[in-house]
Amino acid sequence: MVVGIRMLGLFMILPVFTIYGYELAGHTPFLIGLAIGIYGLTQALLQIPSGMLSDRIGRKPVVYAGLLIFIIGSIIAALSHSIYGVILGRAIQGAGAISAALMALAADLTRDEQRTKIMGTIGLSIGLAFSIGMVIGPIINTWVGVAGIFWFTALLGGVAIVIAAWLIPTPQSSHLHRDTEVVPASFGEVLHNKQLLRLDLGIFTMQFVLTANFVILPVVLTHMTGLAASDQWAVYLPVMFVAFVFMVPFIIIAEKRRKMKTIFVSSIGVLVLCELLYLFGDRSLFEVVVIMLIFFTAFNTLEASLPSLVSKFSPSARKGTAMGVYSTSQFLGIFAGGALGGGVYQLWGVNGVFLLSAAMAAVWLLFASSMQHPRYLSSYVLRLEGVTEQLVAAAETELLSIPGVDEATVVADEGVAYLRVDRGVFDEDTLRTCTVVANACRG
Repeated sequence: MVVGIRMLGLFMILPVFTIYGYELAGHTPFLIGLAIGIYGLTQALLQIPSGMLSDRIGRKPVVYAGLLIFIIGSIIAALSHSIYGVILGRAIQGAGAISAALMALAADLTRDEQRTKIMGTIGLSIGLAFSIGMVIGPIINTWVGVAGIFWFTALLGGVAIVIAAWLIPTPQSSHLHRDTEVVPASFGEVLHNKQLLRLDLGIFTMQFVLTANFVILPVVLTHMTGLAASDQWAVYLPVMFVAFVFMVPFIIIAEKRRKMKTIFVSSIGVLVLCELLYLFGDRSLFEVVVIMLIFFTAFNTLEASLPSLVSKFSPSARKGTAMGVYSTSQFLGIFAGGALGGGVYQLWGVNGVFLLSAAMAAVWLLFASSMQHPRYLSSYVLRLEGVTEQLVAAAETELLSIPGVDEATVVADEGVAYLRVDRGVFDEDTLRTCTVVANACRG
């Protein structure tokens, strides 16, 4: 709830801010794009440090501080009458970077075997926040304007603080979770993994294209199709809903029938096609809506597939670090898409932004086409209390001998084994009978 509420506040301005930006003193298309994307820069710079700080001073203090900073940024943006004030407010919003701390808090409060489910739920909350924000942003804008959206965002930040204080338990203890948190010593290995780098490029590009598109889509809908800003929610509502429904079978085919690379690469190709259709189409309302529907079906498919692929390609004890680098790339893409999209719009207009987005997606398609087929393995975290450094190698060897266990990393000082398993073969009953697990259970 806290993750979703915070992201909802950031997403609501996307479909309306470009039109509003022209009412602000000092505006230029570049500065409007910068205002849309600047929160991504501060979020990218601070999310990993804030997560590491939460290891030292506790999760909730970092969450509270981040939400207060988020509220302050929202109020500054709401009170601003110049584009520079909104840029400052948006940058401060992003500085309340609590994503990593919230992931760590969720890990502290969940059993190891439930970790994957809760992280998936958090990811779903972000996707829902985006879809809801696209719909209610134009509605709130009709009632109270964009300044009112920023005030509403500040209110949402207050609600999130209440939820964190009253509904989320305080963990009895906090410790490092390598499957959800960044380990600085692991950066080298993660940054040299070519498969993970392809995925980092992918999330950067996907967010770049999305943000650049929303620098100009409000203009296209308002000035080229003749759709009033107050009526645009009626476009986003069915588009977001239908695109979500259309996405589901593609994800099922990708995961259940093990067609992940085929679906993934095809979806990137659809993004390229949509940008070219935007570029060369007649931009009638019907045409724009149809292209948006196709775009968001592919976008939702990619948004669901990318974290799954990161998990599949990450070493079991490096997953948290891999996700940290991935999230940083995501927010940098938001920043670059807003700033560069605004600059290109200022120099070459709407067509320039669509061409830039098509080119970026085409580069991504080129790199993704050479991606390896992923192994369909799941993460499994096992508590192994009492395993000493001297027994680590023997414990890993025994765990690897269990059918379905493809990878095993034992961290003695944490009392944890990080496994990668094939769920079709892996049997938890067999795992419990192995010597190292039985000894840990007796201990």
